[in-house]
Amino acid sequence: MVLAVFRAAGLSIPPPPAWARWISPLVLLVLWQVASMTGALPDTTIGSPSEIARTAWDLIRTGQYSDALVVSLRRVALGVVFGVALAVVLGLIAGLSRWGDAIVDPPMQMARTIPLYGVIPLFIVWFGIGETTKVILIALGVAVPLYINLTAALRSIDPELREVSATLHLTAWERLRYMIFPGALPGALVGLRLSLAVAWLVLIVAETVNADAGIGFIVNNARTFLQNDIIVVGLLTYAILGLATDFLVRLAERWALRWQDGPAR
Repeated sequence: MVLAVFRAAGLSIPPPPAWARWISPLVLLVLWQVASMTGALPDTTIGSPSEIARTAWDLIRTGQYSDALVVSLRRVALGVVFGVALAVVLGLIAGLSRWGDAIVDPPMQMARTIPLYGVIPLFIVWFGIGETTKVILIALGVAVPLYINLTAALRSIDPELREVSATLHLTAWERLRYMIFPGALPGALVGLRLSLAVAWLVLIVAETVNADAGIGFIVNNARTFLQNDIIVVGLLTYAILGLATDFLVRLAERWALRWQDGPAR
């Protein structure tokens, strides 16, 4: 509505600067602190930002936080590597072959609808309660959204490009490099952003499976002893890590898709 008024008046609104994305989080942080200081938000419900910052510093100073962070990052890294590899292989099979689609797509669609909490008991029976179960859960959560976006991107490649590649007598590698890869890359990067977001969500689930280290382990212990400040520190850690990975993928997206007319999202 505001934009329409400005356009009707012949005025243009400049694009927001990069720092504008920090305005709303900082405003929420200030409101949170004010509500805590005035008593509108009791300490028994949630601590103030300053108290949570002190709790985070105590965890960092004792080394407990850094040790847990390394463990959680290792789990996510392994899960992402295996999940991306699985999604790319299956996505190429289903996206480039009708027979591959008929064979691969139904199980992947089934996996998309199965809640991760539902498979935890089976994974514990099959793989035990160690790191393997946690990594497989993360890999499964990563693979599904990337697979769906990759196959959709491959199927949306203009058929005329295939005719051009046949006319130019391109080899299979040349078709993959000059036609399939550039055509599927935008959709694949969107899928990767979704997959990384899911990876941090699944990590929370995975670290409830008999974890003895990691951010989830700290959060679970804090829940047992009603330490709300530590719980918030853990949740903020997940959120910050999710934003950081999404930011890195967006940078890669801008670089990889710099040949497009519009900026990457």
